[in-house]
Amino acid sequence: MTSETAHAGARPLRADARRNYERLLTTARTAFAEHGTGASLEDVARGAGVGIGTLYRHFPNRYALLSAVFEEAVTELLDRSRALLDAPQPCSALVVWLRDIITHASEYRGLSGALMSASQDASSALARCSVPMREAGQALLSRAQESGAVRRDVSITDLLQLTNAIALAAEETPSDPDLADRLLRLTLRGITAQ
Repeated sequence: MTSETAHAGARPLRADARRNYERLLTTARTAFAEHGTGASLEDVARGAGVGIGTLYRHFPNRYALLSAVFEEAVTELLDRSRALLDAPQPCSALVVWLRDIITHASEYRGLSGALMSASQDASSALARCSVPMREAGQALLSRAQESGAVRRDVSITDLLQLTNAIALAAEETPSDPDLADRLLRLTLRGITAQ
């Protein structure tokens, strides 16, 4: 089920409602890229040419809008994780995927913080993104653990929190473009089996 039909139940949206939904998503993507995930929802509605009530009919809160905006990128990250399941070096595949997450998070200021918050709240609309990401990451992590490359006591929840923290640190330190890679290498040293 797509996010477009998920919020409307099983019924597809009317043509005008579907146009409003798409305009809101397009405007929100731009606003989040330019101003971060804390961008004004009133400005998003105004930019889409609708009232704030229309925005809230489609997206009951900021996390629901964030989830819809990031659904496409999450799909790409999930596809990438499935492709990496066949990689010859499981630990390297896990690290590549984690780096992809950091790259994605860097596209929207504030996304890492929102994802960190959502990971602690299963009822959050962003959980729709974080649950499949956790499952995809667990498959990669399990494979790396089974190969003996990653310690057995490493959890995907902790690893994703570290990844989001790295993305947040990189976001807060734009003058150091290599920071994310350095921190990811440090993380890798901490999770690898000795």
